[in-house]
Amino acid sequence: MQTIETLYPQLSTPKKIVITMHQKPDADAMGSTLGLYHFLVQFGHSATVISPTNWASFLNWMPGCKEVVDYERDTDKANILIDQADWIFCLDFNVLSRTKRMEERLANAGAERILIDHHQQPQVEVFAYGVSNTKKSSTAEMVYDFIMESGHEDKINAFVAECLYAGVMTDTGSFRFPSTTASVHRMIATLKERGLNHSNVHEALFDNFSENRFRFIGNVLMNRMEVFYEYNTALIAVPQQDLIKYDIKTGDTEGLVNYPLSIEGIKLAAIIIDRGEERKCSFRSKGDFDVNTFARTYFGGGGHFNAAGGQSKEPLEKVVEDFKKAMMENRDKLSTYKF
Repeated sequence: MQTIETLYPQLSTPKKIVITMHQKPDADAMGSTLGLYHFLVQFGHSATVISPTNWASFLNWMPGCKEVVDYERDTDKANILIDQADWIFCLDFNVLSRTKRMEERLANAGAERILIDHHQQPQVEVFAYGVSNTKKSSTAEMVYDFIMESGHEDKINAFVAECLYAGVMTDTGSFRFPSTTASVHRMIATLKERGLNHSNVHEALFDNFSENRFRFIGNVLMNRMEVFYEYNTALIAVPQQDLIKYDIKTGDTEGLVNYPLSIEGIKLAAIIIDRGEERKCSFRSKGDFDVNTFARTYFGGGGHFNAAGGQSKEPLEKVVEDFKKAMMENRDKLSTYKF
């Protein structure tokens, strides 16, 4: 994989470009891809954003989101775009399997694949160019760096600023996570100087949920949460019947894993959701407990040191049992947390 700086001189030559992200994209995935899209089209490139799956409705406000191609819904159209592309930018994921049913098409594409990502253990052999930096707060911050380092700050317009702000703000937990470095704040200052209205972004992301979602959260915290103080751990297990009862849509469970992490003394928080075809797991931690290794070891997943995910085909009850066994196996690391 060659360094991404190699691409800078080529930006002025129009190309056919696909920009894609991981399945079930969050605000960083959607924000970074659309931010890059609004940057690249100013050079005359023919660019299209493709999502491997559908996405949460609270992301629809983002400029250009309505033109994003859903691979599962418009497979034929997406395949043509992938086959005709000169460049394929891969953002906020670093192994092709994170694109679900798109994986094979991306792997066989004739285009040069370009990586911009901040997760651990990238599949570097499948990318022609790229940058992987686990110290970065978000992929949105990395797209911002790409723009600035290529010498084109003048192309940060209102659309670029809004999309990138959404990504970095959500991936830093509204700037409270340790990944919020001085460079993040300098980035936000630049976006503000270029016309960003951050209040509008916050309102679009956080003030557009359904009543059902709040009732669902109440039910989850009251009836589906277990706290294991001897392990400094909290677990939420959500059966599929709850998703059906409260008409839960894509994105409605976003951030739910952070609720138990705010309990005093809790070092590890986990949520396991029965999605029907598989059980999805999310893990968050404080301090020195590595949930990336935890997710890779027990649940076939991965991510960041303090935020990771995994999955299982086993029934919900079995996955909960597996989690509790894993928790017990890590007692020495988890029990060191001081109340």
